[in-house]
Amino acid sequence: MSQASIGERPADRTNHDGVPRPILRGAAVLLTFALLAAGGARLTDVGTLHMPAAKAVETLALQFDDRADGGIAVRDARDNAIFFVVQPGAYGFIRSTVRGLARERRRSGLDGATPFTLTRWSDGTVSLDDATNGRRVNLDAFGPDNARAFAQFFAERSRHQ
Repeated sequence: MSQASIGERPADRTNHDGVPRPILRGAAVLLTFALLAAGGARLTDVGTLHMPAAKAVETLALQFDDRADGGIAVRDARDNAIFFVVQPGAYGFIRSTVRGLARERRRSGLDGATPFTLTRWSDGTVSLDDATNGRRVNLDAFGPDNARAFAQFFAERSRHQ
């Protein structure tokens, strides 16, 4: 039987934490491969999805005014005509979206008189844009019912012209 000298470590092929060196080498190889594959895919567009750019089909410039009864009057900013009223307690998504955007404007000290732009896109989606701060809310991201709540403004405006 041989004795190891003091200070010598037996040749057990592990580092000081007890993790076998082949596992560490394998992890390093896997990490290197993942980084190279991700970098290569990013440079060559392999595996990426490109959506065609949607075009604006219809737009409305809108002003939203709080009413004394708790409702919200929706006006076409081009002629100041009120064409829809969000009744108190109804259309919570419209109410919260518009109030959230208005709150952002006030917090940033931006002009509250600039109209919002509601856009129906060629791919069928609907968005609400705030030109004062460049913010866009893709309404379809909140579900089809919430997007339809805003999309109804297009039909309502046509009906009241």
